[in-house]
Amino acid sequence: MKTALALCVCLGLVAIALADDKYTNKFDNVNVDDILKNQRLLDNYFKCLMDKGRCTPDGAELKKSLPDALTSRCSKCTEKQKSQTEKVVRFLIEKKPVLWKELKQKYDPEGKYEATYKAEAEAHGVKV
Repeated sequence: MKTALALCVCLGLVAIALADDKYTNKFDNVNVDDILKNQRLLDNYFKCLMDKGRCTPDGAELKKSLPDALTSRCSKCTEKQKSQTEKVVRFLIEKKPVLWKELKQKYDPEGKYEATYKAEAEAHGVKV
């Protein structure tokens, strides 16, 4: 599940920024459900993360924070960010497997993060 958590704070759908040694919570109230339901918004975040399109300010912060969140096991994430990350990752795995595969290829090409978080993700019902 922390793969899910880290990856989405990492995926770019829950925008976060670095502030001191914690991510800012200023984007914690972003309605992730609205983004997931809107193909245009989802595509824009995806393109940002994949270097295929322009980034909004929150998308750029998410993209910048993603590598750190993956390597630190999301240790700087708020509980809300972890919850939103799980929601996004679950959605991508179940509903948008092609996008999920592309994100994994870019941000986890060797599969080390997936291996690190797999058991925990599956314990929460997320099939990585």
